[in-house]
Amino acid sequence: MIFIKHHLLILWRLIEWGNGVLFSFFFRPSLEKVLPLVFRAFTKPPYLFRRLDASDSNTLFKLLNTQSASDLTYFNPHGIDVESIKKQFRNHAFLMMGVFYEDKMAGYFFLRFFINKQCFVGRLIDKDFRGKGIGQVMNQIMYEISWRISFQCLSTISKNNIAVMKAHAKNPAMVIIKELENNYMLVKFVPDNWRS
Repeated sequence: MIFIKHHLLILWRLIEWGNGVLFSFFFRPSLEKVLPLVFRAFTKPPYLFRRLDASDSNTLFKLLNTQSASDLTYFNPHGIDVESIKKQFRNHAFLMMGVFYEDKMAGYFFLRFFINKQCFVGRLIDKDFRGKGIGQVMNQIMYEISWRISFQCLSTISKNNIAVMKAHAKNPAMVIIKELENNYMLVKFVPDNWRS
C-alpha cells in the first residue's frame, strides 16, 4: 500500500474511494457508536479533544502551516493546503481529530481505516503545546477507537524521526512488526500490553 500511495497516485485515489465506500457500509455504525464513549473516557482538562469536521479546515490549515518544515518531514498524511484538507473530510475512512486549548488548535491526530480491519494512526502537536501530556491522551483515543471496533492499530515510523522514536521508546503498546525500506518500521499497537 505504501508503494502504491507514493508511486501510483491514480490507483491510490481509486483504492481510497472504494475503501471509503466499503468502510462506511460495514464499519461506520460501529465507529459512530464508540466515538462519544472514547472521547468521554479520555480527557485532559483544560484541553478539549474532539472529532473535526469541514468547518475546522482553516484552523487545521493554520496549525499545519505554522509548524517548522522539520516537524512536517515525517508527517504527511495528506496535503496541507485548504483544498486538500477539505477533500480529506470527504474520505469516509479517514477520521480527523483535534486538540483545542481555548480558541487554538493545539494538536491534530487521525485514524486512516482500511477495509481489511487495519488502521494507521498519526499525530502532530503544536510546538507550543509539547511536553504537556497531550500526546498520551491522543494515543489513548486513537488506540481505543481502533481496538473497540476490532481493528489492528498500526503506524509506519522513520528511525530518523528522533522525536517520534523518543516518544515511543516507553510506549508499552508498541510492537515492531517489520523493518521497511528507507529506514522505516511497521509497528503495531497491542491492547494487552497497553492495558496491563
